[in-house]
Formats: sequence, C-alpha cells, structure tokens
Amino acid sequence: MDIGTIIGLVLAFASVGLAIVLGGDPLALINIPSLVVVIGGATGAVLCAFPLSKMTKAHTVILKAVFNDPPDIEGVIKDLVKFAEIARREGILSLENHIGDMKEEFVVRGIKMAVDGTDPELIRVIMETELEGLMDRHIQGKMILDLFAKYAPAFGMIGTLLGLIFMLGSMEDPSAIGPSMAVALITTLYGAVVANVFAGPLADKLYQNDQSEVLMKTVIIAGVMAIQSGDNPRVVESKLLTYLPPSARGAFEDAEAA
Repeated sequence: MDIGTIIGLVLAFASVGLAIVLGGDPLALINIPSLVVVIGGATGAVLCAFPLSKMTKAHTVILKAVFNDPPDIEGVIKDLVKFAEIARREGILSLENHIGDMKEEFVVRGIKMAVDGTDPELIRVIMETELEGLMDRHIQGKMILDLFAKYAPAFGMIGTLLGLIFMLGSMEDPSAIGPSMAVALITTLYGAVVANVFAGPLADKLYQNDQSEVLMKTVIIAGVMAIQSGDNPRVVESKLLTYLPPSARGAFEDAEAA
C-alpha cells in the first residue's frame, strides 16, 4: 500500500470538507441533480471513449494507484549481481537450480531464456516487447482517469448552464430561483472536486508508478543481458547502478560494504 497516496487523498478531501463545515451548512452542498449531471455525464463520456471491457476494469486502475508498493530496484540489482556471481562461478546453466530464489517473474523469464540458449538479440527483443506492452496498458489505465479529470469540470459547466437556464425561465417564481441557482453553482464545484481531488492526482500517481516499474524492468533487461554475455559480477553491478541516481548509488555501495 502506498501510504503517501492514502495520506494525500485523505488530506485533500479533509481540507475541502473542513472548509465546508467551517463555511456553513454541509447539507446545502448536497444536490442530487448536480451529482447526476457530473458523475453520470462524465462516466458516459468516458464510456464513449473506451471499450466497455476496459471500463469494467476501471476499479482495478484506481486500486493500483492507491495500493501499489514501489518496486525495490536496489533489491533487484542485488539479486541480479548474485545470479551473475553464480553464473560466473558455476556456469549459466546452474541458474536453473536457483529459479525459485528469483522474486521477480520478469527476471525468471529472462533467465530461463538465457539458460535455454536463446539468441541474445531475441531475448532482448522479447523482453523489450513485453515492456512496451506493459507501458501501453499503463497508459490506457491512466487515460481513463485523465478523461474523468477532463470531462467532470465540463459537465460541471453544463450543469451550471442548466441551472442558469432554469433560473432565468422561472424569474416570475422567486421560490424556484434558489434551487436553480444551487444546481448552477454546485455542479461546477462537484466537477472541480472530482477532477482535482480525485481523478487528476490518481492519474499522476499512475504515471509515477509506471515510471518506477519501467525503470525496474529496464534494469532487469540490462542485468539478464549482462549475465547471458558472461560479464564479471562487478561489471554487472556497475552497469546496473548507472540506472540509479548518485545518492542511491552511494547508499547501495555503503550497504554492500557493510
């Protein structure tokens, strides 16, 4: 679970909620027609943009944004260096006996192909193609939230226009002006909240998760190729550490020395 995401969402919603409580009557901001316009309208628009099969899995996209653990890139590098030492000492075929020690499925697939004697260029192509497929799936998931962030304010504006039309159409009835004005203003609020407190931040979180996972798999590809070519374990470690920022490299080397 990503605690930072949970804290951020709670803080954002709590800030809006506290402002509502301190500013007046919270019940005054509950308006069913406004919710129907914003939530129903935005959902319908996103359904038009995406196949139904993808929309039925939208909840998994949201869960990945909230309950996704950051990849342990340093741990992956340590494992790859260890496997490089085994391959250097006992031969690459010996890695087949250590498949059960490999935590990442991507590492397992790469090492299996190397053990089977698959052409190095083919190994790279297969692993990079899988990585591209992963990136495409992540982009699709992020786009769902991006579209919610795009369409929710738009339907908020539609609700505002409807409320103004209703208000202008009932000027002779003063009792109808208030409810119509409420719809006009509250729909804009709902659209802004959906976009800026929920959909937008989660879409950005998905992007950050994608970048971290792509980096980890890029490291794995480089590690598997280095092991397959029989590189010295120290060379393997040096190659893989170049993917980390300087501060992380120093911490990694200090931990290894200790």
